Amino acid sequence: MQKMAELLRPRDECGEGTLGAPAPAASCLADNRLNLDVYSDGCRRFLQLFEEQRGEVVQVEFLRLSSNDCLLDTTLGNLPHLTNLKSLVLKGGHARDEFGSYQHGSLTSLPPDFGNLRCLSHLDLSFNRLSTLPSSILHLPSLRVLLVSHNRLVSLPEDFGCLSNLTFFSAMKNQLKDLPQSIGELSMLQDLNLSENALESLPEEIGNLHNCTELDLSGNRLLSIPDSLANLKSLRRLHLHSNLLVTVPASLASLPNLSRLDLRNNCLRAIPAEIQSLPFVHIRGNPLGETEPSPQAGNCKASAAVVIHSCISSGSFTVTSEGCVVVLACGIRFYFPPGAVSGPLQIRFRSLAPDPQWVKLRHHDVLLSRVMELQPHEVQFQQHEVDISPQTPHQREVVVRTFSGQSWSDLTTSVKRKRKSKNFVASCKVLHFSWFLVVSRLVQNECEVPAEGTLLFSSVDPNIKVIFPPGVTKEPRSVKLQVLPVSAEEIEEITANAGCRASPLLYLSQDATADFLKPVRIQLPLPSGVTGLNLDRSRLHILHGDLEGQTWNDITSEVVLEFTHLYAVFEVTHFSWYWLWYTTKTYIGGIARKVYERLRLYQVNFIALQRKKDPEQVLLQCVPKHKVDPVLKELQNRYQGPEPSDMVEMFEGEQFFAAFERGISIDMDRPDCVDGRLSFIFYSHLKNMKEIYVTSPVDRKGQAVKGQVSFYRGAVPDSIPEDASRRRKGPDSLWLATLPIKLPQLKPRWDENPGPLYGFSFPPLNLGNAETGYLTQANLLSIARRVGADWQSIGLNLGLTYQQIERIGYNNREDLNKQILDMLFSWAQQNSENPDSVSKLITAMKESGRQDIADEVEAIIELGRQKYSESIRRVGLEQESSTEDPAIAMM
Repeated sequence: MQKMAELLRPRDECGEGTLGAPAPAASCLADNRLNLDVYSDGCRRFLQLFEEQRGEVVQVEFLRLSSNDCLLDTTLGNLPHLTNLKSLVLKGGHARDEFGSYQHGSLTSLPPDFGNLRCLSHLDLSFNRLSTLPSSILHLPSLRVLLVSHNRLVSLPEDFGCLSNLTFFSAMKNQLKDLPQSIGELSMLQDLNLSENALESLPEEIGNLHNCTELDLSGNRLLSIPDSLANLKSLRRLHLHSNLLVTVPASLASLPNLSRLDLRNNCLRAIPAEIQSLPFVHIRGNPLGETEPSPQAGNCKASAAVVIHSCISSGSFTVTSEGCVVVLACGIRFYFPPGAVSGPLQIRFRSLAPDPQWVKLRHHDVLLSRVMELQPHEVQFQQHEVDISPQTPHQREVVVRTFSGQSWSDLTTSVKRKRKSKNFVASCKVLHFSWFLVVSRLVQNECEVPAEGTLLFSSVDPNIKVIFPPGVTKEPRSVKLQVLPVSAEEIEEITANAGCRASPLLYLSQDATADFLKPVRIQLPLPSGVTGLNLDRSRLHILHGDLEGQTWNDITSEVVLEFTHLYAVFEVTHFSWYWLWYTTKTYIGGIARKVYERLRLYQVNFIALQRKKDPEQVLLQCVPKHKVDPVLKELQNRYQGPEPSDMVEMFEGEQFFAAFERGISIDMDRPDCVDGRLSFIFYSHLKNMKEIYVTSPVDRKGQAVKGQVSFYRGAVPDSIPEDASRRRKGPDSLWLATLPIKLPQLKPRWDENPGPLYGFSFPPLNLGNAETGYLTQANLLSIARRVGADWQSIGLNLGLTYQQIERIGYNNREDLNKQILDMLFSWAQQNSENPDSVSKLITAMKESGRQDIADEVEAIIELGRQKYSESIRRVGLEQESSTEDPAIAMM
């Protein structure tokens, strides 16, 4: 009790803040459900409730907790007391690491007495750190649904088949290498997902899963599959894409209920004719008809790895000593030459959002990609090449930048144009993995300066030269040169002075801290329109800027200036920014600082559009000014909305927020939602776009809601000019733009309109039976409201034919609501006499990925069962009363 009291102290030692008074914790308990994974201190709330309201907590049937909670271990010890528990969710992914990626939970095991939960039928342990399946799970007799996705499992227990009531099992994205033979004993199993593991073979016993309707084995290392799969007579969908299959048994064609067979991206050079002729087989990405390639040309393992993760931002692939070529969906290409690794090695990758607090861009850098982390970090390669395909802006160069754990550094990168394409490929070689991103920077020229001296010139403007005389240094030192061209039009637009001219901006840096022993000569071209013939020396200024470009000093009087017809030459002993200006202004430093700041800014517009078919779906985007028209043209067929906002200016990597106002609201639990506002980071070459669903607390049955979305600046970026920082303080200075959002008036709900709906007149329906409960017409209408675009998949899983689905879609092609109603009630009328129709509907929803609707139907049926039992009890027909005198029972 004392330990519990310490855990429940108001001060949160885990850094999660304070829990507050008991009332907020008590308010979390809703009937028989306890959803605490939405709170950062959910485990503390559970412990408080367990201490103060144990009688009610032990009656809970549905419990959700975050396994990222620091008090998880303490909480686990109390779970076996919840003997009525039917559903338990202990998932990770509720916290992010310093790089913005979702963190796995801390769960590595379960208490030994966890098997006391005899009523538990649903257990979700996804996104954790399980390396073995806890043995206590095997003692849960009622378990029907088990999810252990995104863990570290390398094997399953030999007696895994003892879970005889299991109907759904997902272990995707683990490290499973084989399966126990007992898996064939799961006679009730309907859905098995083992995708994205390391399976190299399957036991013959897998063919004993006679009730299995969906089997996902994609993204593994399977070379073949057993013939016993042809025994799965209930199988509807078989996913085998992205493996290493070289053959498939022709007997798969005989599966009577199969409606999808996915064989894409394997090593199949021949497919049995019986399979190839099936209308639902997918075989793209296989080397059909090709001869065996030579080892030097790569192998089919590369082809398999090309699309293993074509739709997700993280995953893994395997490299062998033979080498391979792997292409990710984001466009990154890896080349592992033969001998790069000594044996099979699993490479893991994940794409991370570029957080400005971590990704520090230099002045005039442009980010071209998200951050790609590649693991394992510690492995050394003999040779490795990374190819990335970004567009390269004019007068700039693309480099791959890597993170050491402390700082970012540029890699030696070569750029070449793709064949038959306008795109460029930037390639670099590395000997080990880390974090990588792609940046466009000012073209950099560099050289080693020996004691004998040397010459360095710019490849952007060869007229810019730096001359190092003999004796300029004792020890060799490395010097880098970058040039930022500035047009006369830009200078005139920013300064509003046609008389101002400036040369290209020159930046010099070196790896030594000491100044040079002798002056270094710098040659800069005279500003546009100025020559040695018309030069007025009183108007010419040499400016020296600090490293951040915030202070510009006129050093004209401190150096010796020489002039030719086209150039100005002067000498310096230390490096930084240098800029040649030609103007009548006397205080030129302030003007130069203003121009330099504007050269780093991007002119952008905000757009806020709503889907034509679903106005509650809103697309927000910050678009550079020159891209607005092409973006709107691309979206105009699917979206509508107001004109883009007025032009505003933003820095690369600057944060901004979108706030919905005047009756429009969003889900505040989104991870990118800060104080009720959506957070964005502006990068000029990345899509600054989010598509979200909005709602309104206003009753829309009688009126439309005319709201708005406003955009505000966020935190001031690092190294922003001081003047710009001062201008961005205060509430009014943070506002950027406001655009209108309108949610239309709601149509009457389907179950509120007793008359014909959308041209349909529905006969009375009662699906099911009296004992288990009925689904009525009103229930089906309620279900139809939630179906949405999944109606075709649901219809096929309900047993409707492809021809029926196509006819329904064509007859109601202008109205999604009519398509859904036609599909659902057509099936209901065909199955109105089938006592198992409700079970069939629940199964179809689960198979279509709509567990939410399946849960709703099960809740309706459970309510029907309760009402039926109550009616039996009222008339004295319960089993325990059957021996009583009927006259007594009726009293």
